[in-house]
Amino acid sequence: MLIPKLDKALMRLGPREKAKGLVLDAWQALVDFVKSVQVVYSDVTVRFETGGEAGILCTGDLETALPDLLVAAGRAAAAKETAIAIFIDELQYMEEGQLAALIAALHRCTQKQLPVIVIGAGLPQLVGQAGDAKTYAERLFDFQEIGKLDDESARYAIQAPAERGGASFAPAALDEILSQTQGYPYFLQEWGSQSWLVAKEKTITLEDARNAADRAQEKLDAGFFRVRYDRCTPVERKYLRAMAELGPGPHKSGDIAALMGRSIQSVSPHRSNLIAKGMIYKPQHGDTAFTVPLFDEFMKRTMPFEA
Repeated sequence: MLIPKLDKALMRLGPREKAKGLVLDAWQALVDFVKSVQVVYSDVTVRFETGGEAGILCTGDLETALPDLLVAAGRAAAAKETAIAIFIDELQYMEEGQLAALIAALHRCTQKQLPVIVIGAGLPQLVGQAGDAKTYAERLFDFQEIGKLDDESARYAIQAPAERGGASFAPAALDEILSQTQGYPYFLQEWGSQSWLVAKEKTITLEDARNAADRAQEKLDAGFFRVRYDRCTPVERKYLRAMAELGPGPHKSGDIAALMGRSIQSVSPHRSNLIAKGMIYKPQHGDTAFTVPLFDEFMKRTMPFEA
């Protein structure tokens, strides 16, 4: 996935004479990298050979090749007095070996003070995954937690767009929306949108916000929550339903297992799978929590609890 993006970045650097040699070197590094790409899928290793003589990067080992590639690109960017930024979303889904290679590559660029930066977004378990991939990751990255908005920010997120559209939310309506959404950004957006659609006057009232709640919930149930629910196996859904029975959380892993009538050891693989799927995370050792708020209420609406 990085290959076409880096190719485009190098093209934007251009062949200006000041850094022409370094840009060409970076392109050659990219070509060498492509000549020997090794992919592991379902325990099967697939290697793609494009022909031609292999360069120094053609080791088939991502953790060896990727640092050299990004260093070459970083040198070209430095010569052009610019930078290369790599943005990656859903970073928690990256396999450990690939994440280790990316961290190693960025570490090498940092050691050489090259203008290459990785900006990633992921679920809370990403901090632990990065540490497992490379022990020095916690020193290399600046981890910023982006959670629910505080009261002032949540009100601004609802009120400011409405005012730009010539309308406003009554204070009681804002109180209701904040109570329903718990300050979760996407939910604020959905509740604000539905309130706007049901309102008949320029001032959106408490009644409007309450009438919008069912519409917002139905939309979340059909899309946001349902997509996550459908990715789970029947046993994983039972685990989530047991969590929901205990409330919003976080909950002790032992309490969840006990409610299911199972041992911690027997449900541990399902818990691990749910963490890998981004459904739950570990706020601290032994605790389990949903990655998004209100999912416990969705589970209660969707399936009955069976001990």
